[in-house]
Amino acid sequence: KLIAASFWLLVWIIAYQRVGKPLLIASPAQTLTALAQIVAAPASWRAIGWSLVRMLSAFVIGVVGGCAFAALTSSIDWADTLLRPALTALRATPVASFIILALVWMSSGTVPVFAASIMAMPIVWANVTQGIASVNRELLEVAYVYEFGKLRTIWNIILPSISGTFIAACGTSIGLCWKAMIAAEVLGTPSGAIGTQLYNSKIYLETDALFAWTLVVILLSNLLERAFAILSARLGKNR
Repeated sequence: KLIAASFWLLVWIIAYQRVGKPLLIASPAQTLTALAQIVAAPASWRAIGWSLVRMLSAFVIGVVGGCAFAALTSSIDWADTLLRPALTALRATPVASFIILALVWMSSGTVPVFAASIMAMPIVWANVTQGIASVNRELLEVAYVYEFGKLRTIWNIILPSISGTFIAACGTSIGLCWKAMIAAEVLGTPSGAIGTQLYNSKIYLETDALFAWTLVVILLSNLLERAFAILSARLGKNR
C-alpha cells in the first residue's frame, strides 16, 4: 500500500511539474495547505456534518423503502408486475437526471436526500427480493406444519435467509448514496454542504481547495464504508 501510494504521489508531482499551472493542477503541498485550512475552519466542519446527516438520512430512507418494496413485490403478484419496471428503470437512469428534475420540484436542501435515496432504493430492493426468492421452501413448510405464525416465520426463517444479501446491498449502496448526495449538492448548492464548497472552489478558481475538498470526500467515503463493514461484521458474529 505504501509503494502504491508513493507511486501515485509521484505521478501527481510529475503531472503538476509538467503542466506548470496551479490553476489546472494543484501540487500536493498546496492541497495539504488547503486541507489544513479546511480542518481549521468551523464552517467546514458544519458543512461536513450537514452532508453526513443528509447522506445517512437518504441511506435510511433508501434501505427502508427498498425493503418495503421487496416485501410487497415478493408477496403480491400484481404489485410485482406494476412496480418492477419502475424500480428497474430507476437503476438504469443516471443520477443527474433525478437531480435536475428534483431541483424543479424541491428545495436545494431536500434534493440531495431525494437523489441519494433513489440510488440506494433499487439496489436494496433487488438484493432483498433475490434473498426472499432463495428462502428454503422446506423450512417454510416446516414452519407451516408447526404453526409458527407469520411473525415467527419471518423472524426465524426469512430474515436470517436474506441477511447476507441485505448486508451486501447496504454495503454497495452506501458508497453510491454518498457519491449521489455530493453530486446533488454540487448542482443544488444548499447552504452548509461539501458539494457547495466544491462548487465554490470551482467558481472562484481555487484549485487547491477543490483538490482538498475532493480529498475530504474520498476520505469520508472510505470511512463510511469501513465503519459499515466493521458494524456488519460485528452483527454477523452476534447472529
